[in-house]
Order: sequence, then C-alpha cells, then structure tokens
Amino acid sequence: MRILAATSELHPYSKTGGLADMVAGLSNSLAEQGHEVRIVTPLYKCVRESVANLKPFDWKMQLPLGAQTIEAKVWTIHPRDNLTIYFIDQPDFFNRDGLYQTEQGGFPDNPDRFIFFSKAVTHLARYLDWRPDILHLHDWQSALIPLLVRHQSTNEGWENPPATCLTIHNLAYQGVCDKSHFENTNLPWDHFTPDGVEFFGSINFLKAGIVYSDWVSTVSRKYASEILTPEFGCGLEAILTKRISTLSGILNGVDYGEWNTTNNPFIPFQYSAGNLDGKSKNKMALQRSLGLKVDSNVPFFGTISRLAEQKGLHLLIKTLRELDLNQMQFVLLGTGDVSLANQFNNLAKEFPQNVAIHIGYDRQLAHLIEAGTDFFVMPSLYEPCGLNQLYSLRYGSIPIVRATGGLDDTIQDIDSSGAPGTGLKFLNPLASELTETMRRALRLYPTSNFKRCQLMGMKQDYSWNLSAKSYANLFTNLCMQNLR
Repeated sequence: MRILAATSELHPYSKTGGLADMVAGLSNSLAEQGHEVRIVTPLYKCVRESVANLKPFDWKMQLPLGAQTIEAKVWTIHPRDNLTIYFIDQPDFFNRDGLYQTEQGGFPDNPDRFIFFSKAVTHLARYLDWRPDILHLHDWQSALIPLLVRHQSTNEGWENPPATCLTIHNLAYQGVCDKSHFENTNLPWDHFTPDGVEFFGSINFLKAGIVYSDWVSTVSRKYASEILTPEFGCGLEAILTKRISTLSGILNGVDYGEWNTTNNPFIPFQYSAGNLDGKSKNKMALQRSLGLKVDSNVPFFGTISRLAEQKGLHLLIKTLRELDLNQMQFVLLGTGDVSLANQFNNLAKEFPQNVAIHIGYDRQLAHLIEAGTDFFVMPSLYEPCGLNQLYSLRYGSIPIVRATGGLDDTIQDIDSSGAPGTGLKFLNPLASELTETMRRALRLYPTSNFKRCQLMGMKQDYSWNLSAKSYANLFTNLCMQNLR
C-alpha cells in the first residue's frame, strides 16, 4: 500500500509535541511492515540548519494563494527502506524562528501558511509519478486537504484520487480564523457554509477535515467516544456525531527503541522485570541529582507535563497540600503556565528535602524520573492518548491517572481487594478524588501488591507495531471502498 502522510511537524526534524513523535513512530512501523510511506512536512528554519543530507527534488511548484502565485521547492531525505520525506521549501512561510509562534505569540499568517502547505501536499498527491492509495492527514494544519482533493476531483478532472483519513490528535486545536483567509483557498464560497468550513462566521480548518475526509480517527478508543459529547467535543460534537459510522480511535504506540530500561544511555542503572535491582539504584541517583533526601524506602511520585490547565495540575497542587509531604517525595519536570510554576516552586521551598521542581525540559532527566520514581501522576482533565503513562508502565513507575481518553484505555485499576492491575484511576476531575487515589498509592507501597503491579505494568506491550497494523487494516478497507 502507498501512504502519503501530511504533518506540520516530524521527529527528529521538527517538534513541539506528541504529534511529531506519533507520525514518526507510525510511519517507521508501517514502512517496516512493507508499506511504501512518504511524508510531506514544511522545511522549517530548524530543519534547514540542522539536517545536512537533504537532497533537492526536481520539482518546483507555483501555486495560487488568493490573487498571488507562490513558488516552492521540494527537498527529500530517505531515512530508511520504504520511507521518503518531502520538505516543502517556502522561505517566506517556513524559514522562521519557531514552528507556529514565538514568545510574542502565534504567527498572524498561520492560516495562510497552512493553506499553502495543504495545497502543496495536494499538488504532490495528484502529480507525483508515485500515486498514493491513502492520504493520511494530521490535525488542523493539514485538515483542508480532503476538501481540496474533493474539489479537484469533482471540478478539475482528478480521476481516482486517493482516499483520505484525518487523525485528530487534540480536538481543542482547530485552526479557527477570520473568514477573510478563505479567499486564499481559491475555492468557491459554496463551501463556506455551516455544513462546510464555516464556524460561527469564521473558518474552522479542523471542521473542514471532519466534514470532507473519508474517515476520521483519533488517538484512543475512549477519546473517540468522548468527543461526541458536549464536555469534550469543543463545539464540534454535533459534526462528529454525524460521522459516527466513519469515526474510530486507534491508540498511539511507544518507541521502545528509546523508552526502555535495558539499553538506555539516559539512566545510570539498567534493569528489567526479571531484575529490579537497578530501579532502586536509579531512585537514589535521582534523589541525589535533585538534592532530595536519599532514601530508597520513601514513596516517590513524579510528573512530567506541560504546565497547563488541561493537565489537571491545579488538582495536583491542592492534593500535595493535603498530603504529608514529609512522608513522601515528589518531582515535577515541565514548562508552561507561570502561575502554576510558581505554586510548585513554593512547595519546593517549603519542603526542600522532599519536593523538587525543574522548570524546562531535560531529556535525560525525563528518563531518570521515569526510572527513579515509584508512582507517576497524570490527573488530566482530558487526555486524547497520553504517552507518559505508557513509558511509566515499562519503567515500573505505577501510573496514577484520571479515567479519561487514552489514560482510561491503557491503565487497569488496582481495586481495593488488591486484584491484579497496572495502576490507579480516579473518575472525576476533583482534588478530593486525586487525594484519595494518592493515599491509596501510599497504602499500596509497602505491600507485596506494589511489586506485583509494577511487574504487570512492565510486561504490557504498547509498541507501534500493534498500532500500525490497526492503521494498515483501516487504510486497506478505505482503499477497497474507494475502488467501488
């Protein structure tokens, strides 16, 4: 099968979040399974400056953008068998500091940047000698492509275009902008309706993708059902409900090549489910590195997260204030909301032997936190998939999660009887429920069920191989429907 993916970021070339990791992980696994995968992504300044082995592709585009004609070049790289990446080289749009924004805020021309990107992807899909069977599109930045494909098929003679699948990574980010940008699509205003791209008088990129794509997927089964409700639908629940027969959730996978405990340069002591000695040694190494009291027997909790309301960290602050921090330890690694950062830093000042806060991101520290903590806390208000709970399972750090999205799909709760499970869950986004769940963790810690839970989690398999097979099956079915 020939799969052409479009993404606004791609690990290891450009990244702001999990989207970059997901597309890379899925693409590598599909390529390994024998599918021909090609990816289209912008040539950002960071890529231009850091990737030395790009090759010019004999292809120039001159595409309309409203009344203008914009030219772009294409560069390629071939990182492995069955995988090719096309970088869209349009310096005025992409040769900037930052992918979508700077510290001063988002680029005001982001709608036009990704209208152009969508046109470039559509152009390649139509005119390359290599004709894709499937267009796999990710998030709002490429969500106009299904409409462009449908318009060119219906009105401009594109025969047998590929089937389209839009994957929603986070419904909260929709690409809503002023309707004046619609001129730059060069599409008829017939599409600017409540049944098309119009959204309360504005353009909604993600809505367009939901309406016009052949299939809509998201990144966990639970999230696929949650987004049909007003609580999680972000204003698009009615549109998504209309697509319920062509909507599914496929869980993201984990790159165990990086996130492992047996061949990992980021942790000082290797370990496994068969030999946990290195786990306690990593715990003490983490305590020393953070300046905390070194004690292998104290229950140690960790969180790695964006400091944002979505992540439920305001609940965690209230909970930590309720618990006896002198009888436990806590570490947070993350960046984001300044007010949340200040509240966590105040805790560290009050309990310097028991609480450590690192504002920023440190790859090595992230691995050591997973390897050195006993419990990993994710109290998210919503979580489309989540990855840190999956890393934590493999690292033997028992996840404490809210039962939402991918967190609910992947963590099996240890009930009060101590029946087998992989973590602890709470239902409602309330500090009182998180507090009780962390108290459950403290009661679990000195028992034999703690190690039992650790080992059960470490044996779980959430590799990309399984997720890629699910996508391949979906794409095969779409191709068959497209031939009818």
